[in-house]
Amino acid sequence: MGSLIGRSSEEAGIDTVDVHAAKHLIDSGHRYLDVRTVEEFNQGGVDVQNCLNVPYFFTTSEGRVKNPNFLEQVSSMCSMDDKIVVGCRSGVRSALATSDLLKAGFKHVSNMGGGYIAWESNGLSVKKS
Repeated sequence: MGSLIGRSSEEAGIDTVDVHAAKHLIDSGHRYLDVRTVEEFNQGGVDVQNCLNVPYFFTTSEGRVKNPNFLEQVSSMCSMDDKIVVGCRSGVRSALATSDLLKAGFKHVSNMGGGYIAWESNGLSVKKS
């Protein structure tokens, strides 16, 4: 998995959009899938309607471990035809999650480049706990 982190979005075959394009997609009906940990999600995040949280990784005493039920959990909340924007803190986890979702058969999935950090630094609305 370490080699995937170094790849660009284009090489991985995923659609990465900037935060302004992501906001436009969400405002026009796309669901927002936040793949940060529950702890990160509960501290605050992008302020949008129709937001879901399914962690891509869990933090354990051994470090980060991929959520073995990620695809199953997303599939229980979204259909393969749903339009989804995937975000995380900086864009790395969301790129990995987007790639996994596309490989699993989801048809309309975009990665939000730069993640929550870029969202907030661009002055877009955030919610804090």
